[in-house]
Amino acid sequence: MNITGNTVFIPGATSGIGLGLALRLQDKGNTVIVGGRRTDLLEQIAAEYPGIGTIDIDTTDAGSIATAAKTLTERYPSLNALVAMAGIMEAEDVLDPASIDVAERTIAVNLLGPIRLVHAFLPGLLTQPTATVMTVTSGLAYVPLPVTPTYNATKAAIHSFTESLRVQLTRTGVQVIELVPPATQTSLMGQQDSPIAMPLEEFLDEVMALLESEPDAEQILVERVKWQRTAEAEGRYQEVLAALSARYRN
Repeated sequence: MNITGNTVFIPGATSGIGLGLALRLQDKGNTVIVGGRRTDLLEQIAAEYPGIGTIDIDTTDAGSIATAAKTLTERYPSLNALVAMAGIMEAEDVLDPASIDVAERTIAVNLLGPIRLVHAFLPGLLTQPTATVMTVTSGLAYVPLPVTPTYNATKAAIHSFTESLRVQLTRTGVQVIELVPPATQTSLMGQQDSPIAMPLEEFLDEVMALLESEPDAEQILVERVKWQRTAEAEGRYQEVLAALSARYRN
């Protein structure tokens, strides 16, 4: 991915990694549009960060995605990058019948959302000379955190979807990249002050450096996430799973 001169849409970028990445990409000379469900946050972002475009979108609603895709491709005919950032992470206790609600909500946002986004925006991306689809998974796609079973499963599924998508788009001008964050200091699972999570700005620094130095990369892996990403290949899977289990066990 050439990190300058693009028109980038990032749904789910009203806070955390998404908003941070949006601002970094804008600083590199890209036109950036962020999407979200909360109009108040979108208005705040537009006011605080001149030049950032905004659009209402609910990634759990196929109609909302279709409307946003039509609006953005008309408003930004040079749109050539989609970063499917939207996601939720909630604890689940499978012994509690109410946890099925968490599971279904997580699947709707984290799995169906990105798949629908890709299908909605791909026709427009294919008309561009070069384009990018970036999916966002997690180190937990590779070794799960037992307290968030459905979150882990959706991220593993998006990793698999991304691998297949990349192969299917081989003969097109669309590059497919998987961004794999570790635990990062954001509001996701209340980790903004967690001492075991990676500082957000440090994460963003490393991501931007990797995007710039490895424009053909299939995965963006900061050093911190390799503890999980390479655990199975290096024979450390059970060790890492035990650490994640103990860290979040009551």
